[in-house]
Amino acid sequence: MTTPLLDTFDAFPLILSLKVAALATVLALVAGVGLGWLFARRPFPGSSVVESLFMLPLVLPPTVIGYAILLVAGRRSALGGWLYENFDYTIIFSWHGAVVASAVVALPLVLKSAGAAFAGIDRTLEAAASTLGQSRWSVFLRVTLPLAWPGILAGTLLAFARAMGEFGASLMVAGSIPHQTQTLSMAIYDATQAGQDQLALLLVLITSVISIVILVASNRYLSLR
Repeated sequence: MTTPLLDTFDAFPLILSLKVAALATVLALVAGVGLGWLFARRPFPGSSVVESLFMLPLVLPPTVIGYAILLVAGRRSALGGWLYENFDYTIIFSWHGAVVASAVVALPLVLKSAGAAFAGIDRTLEAAASTLGQSRWSVFLRVTLPLAWPGILAGTLLAFARAMGEFGASLMVAGSIPHQTQTLSMAIYDATQAGQDQLALLLVLITSVISIVILVASNRYLSLR
C-alpha cells in the first residue's frame, strides 16, 4: 500500500530555505550596495581586480566556494578555531553555515546590479542637491539611493532566488541534516536518492513556482530602472 504524498511531505525544508534565503539576501544586499557604490563611484588602482574577486562565485563551482568557506571559517582555521574555543560556536553543520554560503554566492548579483544602477544615475541631480545644503549622506539617502533602488531591488530579488536554490556550497558547509540544515534543494536530492520520485517532483514544483514569481518581479523592477 502506497503512502499518501501529503503524509510524506515535510514543510521544514521550505521554511528553512525561506529563512536562509531571506537572511542571506539581507547580508548580500548590505555588502552589495556598499561595494557596488565603491566600485562605481570611488574606483582605485586595482579596483577591477578586487571586483572580479567578489564576482568569482558566479563562475566558480559551488563546491569551490564551499571549500573556501571551510578554509576560512572551519574549526581548523584561525577564525573558526577562535570562535569555537571562546564561544563554543561553529557555522559548520549548522543552518548558519547555509546562510553564509548562500550570501556568498548571491552577493555578485546584488553587487553588479547596484554598481550598474549607481553608474547610470545623472550626477547633476546629486550636484543640485548638494547646492541646496545637503550633506553627502543626505544626498545618498534622498537622491542617489532612490534613483538606484529599482536596479538594486531587481538584483536583490535575483539574489534571493539564487540563495533559495543554493546547493553545492551549502552542502559542504552545512550538510543535509533533516530538521536542522536540510533546505529545499537538499531535500530534493535526498528524495531522489531515496527513490521518492513523487516527493521530489512536488518539491521541484514548489521551488520552480517560487523562482518564477521572483523572476517576474525582478523583470518588473528592472524594466522600471
